Amino acid sequence: MQQRHVYEYAIVRVVPLVEREEFVNAGVILFCKKMKYIMMRYTLPREKILTLSPNANIEEISENLEAFRMIAAGEKDGGTIAQLDEAERFRWLTAMRSASIQTSRPHPGVTDDPEKTIECLFKEMVL
Repeated sequence: MQQRHVYEYAIVRVVPLVEREEFVNAGVILFCKKMKYIMMRYTLPREKILTLSPNANIEEISENLEAFRMIAAGEKDGGTIAQLDEAERFRWLTAMRSASIQTSRPHPGVTDDPEKTIECLFKEMVL
């Protein structure tokens, strides 16, 4: 039997008009401290975003989602924040903000396979 570990996840939301507080789920960030694992999976729900805001800047939203992914992955092109450890990156990504990309508050779970868990969360919460 594989060892199970506590993880945290947050849903990544696109908020095209911040003042209206309407959002579309676009991704999931999963963090497991014991496994030193952090990953973000996202999609760009273009039609849903444009339904909420016909003038939304889809290119800018796409760039911001990709920046979140690069930070989660710790990629050099993700800038200074991407060079922090996994826990610090997760906390930065899930910090409250009033911007076009926001996250839910973190939620806990237990997993023995974070790759499988993020796939399940992505299918359930985003697709």
